[in-house]
Amino acid sequence: MENAEPSFADASPRPPQTSLLMSDSGPPRPVLLKPPSVNVNDEPRDEDVQHSPTHDAFDRPGRESKLEFFGFDSLVNILGLRSMAGQQPAAPTSPRDGEDVAITLGERRRRDAKLGTLMGVFVPCLQNILGIIFYIRFSWIVGIAGVWHSLILISLCCLCTCLTGLSLSAIATNGAMKGGGPYYLIGRALGPEVGVSIGLCFFLGNAIAASLYVLGAVETFMDALPGAGIFKASVTEVLAPSASGATTEAIKGPNLHDLQVYGVLVTVVLCLIVFGGVKMINKVAPTFLIPVLVSLLLIFIGIFAARKQDGSGITGLRFKTLKSNWEAQYQRTNRAGIPSPDGITYWGFDELLGLFFPAVTGIMAGSNRSASLRDTQRSIPRGTLSAIGATTALYLISCFMFAAVATREELLTNRLLTATLAWPVPAVVQLGIILSTLGAALQSLTGAPRLLAAIANDDILPVLKYFKAPDSVEPHAATLFTMLICGGCVCIGNLDLITPVITMFFLMCYGGVNLSCFLLDLLDAPSWRPRWKFHHWSLSLVGALVCLVIMFLISWSFTVVSLALASLLYYYVSVKGKGGDWGDGFKSAYFQLALRSLRTLGANQVHPKNWYPIPLVFCRPWGSLPQDVPCHPKLADFANCMKKKGRGMSIFLSIIDGEYREKAEEARHACKLLSTYIDYKNCEGVGEIVVAKNMHEGFRGVVQTMGLGNLKPNIVVMRYPEIWREENASEIPQNFVSIIDDCITANKAVVIVKGLDEWPGEFQKQYGTIDLYWIVRDGGLMLLLSQLLRSKESFESCKIRVFCISEEDTSAEELKADVRKFLYDLRMQAEVIVVTMKSWEAYQEDQEAKMGKEDAMEAFSKARKRLNDEAAKLRKSGHMRDNEVAVSDQQVNKFLYTTLTLNSIILRYSRIAAVVLVSLPPPPSHHPACFYMEYMDLLVESVPRLLVVRGYRRDVVTIFT
Repeated sequence: MENAEPSFADASPRPPQTSLLMSDSGPPRPVLLKPPSVNVNDEPRDEDVQHSPTHDAFDRPGRESKLEFFGFDSLVNILGLRSMAGQQPAAPTSPRDGEDVAITLGERRRRDAKLGTLMGVFVPCLQNILGIIFYIRFSWIVGIAGVWHSLILISLCCLCTCLTGLSLSAIATNGAMKGGGPYYLIGRALGPEVGVSIGLCFFLGNAIAASLYVLGAVETFMDALPGAGIFKASVTEVLAPSASGATTEAIKGPNLHDLQVYGVLVTVVLCLIVFGGVKMINKVAPTFLIPVLVSLLLIFIGIFAARKQDGSGITGLRFKTLKSNWEAQYQRTNRAGIPSPDGITYWGFDELLGLFFPAVTGIMAGSNRSASLRDTQRSIPRGTLSAIGATTALYLISCFMFAAVATREELLTNRLLTATLAWPVPAVVQLGIILSTLGAALQSLTGAPRLLAAIANDDILPVLKYFKAPDSVEPHAATLFTMLICGGCVCIGNLDLITPVITMFFLMCYGGVNLSCFLLDLLDAPSWRPRWKFHHWSLSLVGALVCLVIMFLISWSFTVVSLALASLLYYYVSVKGKGGDWGDGFKSAYFQLALRSLRTLGANQVHPKNWYPIPLVFCRPWGSLPQDVPCHPKLADFANCMKKKGRGMSIFLSIIDGEYREKAEEARHACKLLSTYIDYKNCEGVGEIVVAKNMHEGFRGVVQTMGLGNLKPNIVVMRYPEIWREENASEIPQNFVSIIDDCITANKAVVIVKGLDEWPGEFQKQYGTIDLYWIVRDGGLMLLLSQLLRSKESFESCKIRVFCISEEDTSAEELKADVRKFLYDLRMQAEVIVVTMKSWEAYQEDQEAKMGKEDAMEAFSKARKRLNDEAAKLRKSGHMRDNEVAVSDQQVNKFLYTTLTLNSIILRYSRIAAVVLVSLPPPPSHHPACFYMEYMDLLVESVPRLLVVRGYRRDVVTIFT
């Protein structure tokens, strides 16, 4: 643009602008362009402008108004790009502008204090990983396992966390990430049920882990300052080996009530810090971390400065000492951890794995606070992997250092070897232990409430609605609930029994993250474009398997308990939770599986052994339904009866007359109503609404194009038009006949239901028989439908009878034997009855039979009179075509006689049958549609519940195995 464009902050009124549009005929003409809309109630703040580098590209009046040429509002307003730039989007000016947009229009978020990589991810992860185990248990683990087994132990645990960190980095960089950390990642990849179940377990693990850290800090404090105890110290007597034999040794420890009182106080103080928000946590976190790092530095200074001490196991850094500690010495220990042949606990590799693994947990501490991060896609990968790398290097170096500085006896008996080695005084290590555990507890109490709030915000479980908290708002209710859980566990005082379960919760979360990345990377959907490139689905799969292996190595019993708890939560969420479509990986997997299955099926005919009915249920009634009722209430019940154990897909079709552009909105509304009806009736199916000029044209297009490959509907189901004689239903006969003709042309089977209003529901028990009047070869469809009906609970008490219609000169016994043999080969149990019927020619010759059936002759005469009246009306209106005028009376009489005779046979044998199935006669050529309706009326008259069935040119049952 030539003129200088106005600045973003300038919101003063401006006169309408003009622009010149070139025309092919004539000079340029001015076109009035409306000025950009400015929301005076939501002016941008200075900080918004500062953090929105693209604001000037989205708020230029000239650029916005130019889009008026296309007849739409600005692209900025339609797609919500202003919202993405930190501005309030304008409301859509028409229904079309605001519907089905790809980017959600959201409210402008408040900009609170945001965390960077260092304070938001690296420090929390480092504080959670560096815990009490390093200070008081790691040297003891090196003494039991030896150097090389300790290296294997560290490598296995850190391999698990490293692979999980890579998977976490890949998923976290695949788009914007809301609060919830691992729950958000797992839920969006594996679905809401898996995400909520693992997320709740992970929340519970973080909340209880905080109580463990608090108890560790308080116990260390009480050991350092025994005089600070309020209650009398507890004394535990244990057996200790000596030169004269086993002796009793008294070990003093802090009183349980002291642990409870101080633990609750510490928990309340930490939660008050968390209540202060991100700013308060930023100020307090370095206070806990810096002394820890200083204590670590002083420990290593003490190791390098250590010298051989008489009467002590400290030798200084010696290769000889390292060599003596190289091999493992798994053994029994007493309660104090001192080796004893009569000890109560045997420590092997598996037991040490369960003891050490909590020392590497905490890699999710940064992602738990994803809602508070300034840039999740940058901070989570860098901060998490840096913390994993730093702590892994620390553990590996410390393994060699501890093994080279002290004898095995010293490693096993001196529980505070780190304090003994620390320079210049042991108190620095005790301070480091207290602050490291308090820092880990603070990070757990910070991440757990945000995790619970994220689960509640998704509104999957209504019971969690009290813990909702908008983004950038502190989750005070969730923090209070977390404090209550942590305080309650602190009051218990001894959490040794549930500590392995907490470890299992962390491992389940890590496994879920690995599985999520594995699924997303393996499917490789177009939306999978992570910025983090150092990942592969095979690494994620290995990471998930390592998590599972570690779980069973630690304790198979606790693994089963943890998986059972997660399964119960999964079931609860599936039953009580609200469904949510998050575009998860399972949906993508189902889609790709469907595509692969479709390609595998190809377009060849399906073998009869693999044939499934795919009914196209014609919802549009022959008449009218109440408003907002998309389909006859019993059509879905009948569609379910055509599927064995609910397997199979039904397509519910409705046709709206009119122009598509005018009826598109009405069709969308009708489709939503139809889908709601299908879900309410618990029918596996989909709804389709088609707009066409008329029913005939709409159905003809659908029957040709609906479906893909072999997944096209193969049976058309519709209600019998019993109201076709009414004045306002003059088009029904022609539409009915044209639909049947189109089905025959498209090679689709047809099932017409008469008496749909009386069709039984799912739990309405039926008794009697299911009678088949098998007249023409239909590929076994009628037989198959009877078996499908009988597999339903409502018809399971009914017996099947097959009526074979034959002429008088046919051998009835021979036909009966053949049909029985055929049914036996098809594994179908049914009674076979042969019914003879005179042909039309034989009936004309038998004058006695004609004179003896006055009722039949009366019905015949009435039908004949109605047909003559209809023919006269058609000739008078000019709607009867020339070839229809030439229909012979002899042929009409033959059709009338056949349908009347079949109806009399059905009424004689099957008046009280539960369901009657009869072959559908095709519409005879050159006969008017109203004639065919007369034939059909005579066939179905007085039969309460009837299925008129026509198969297609292929078998749907087979006698072969």
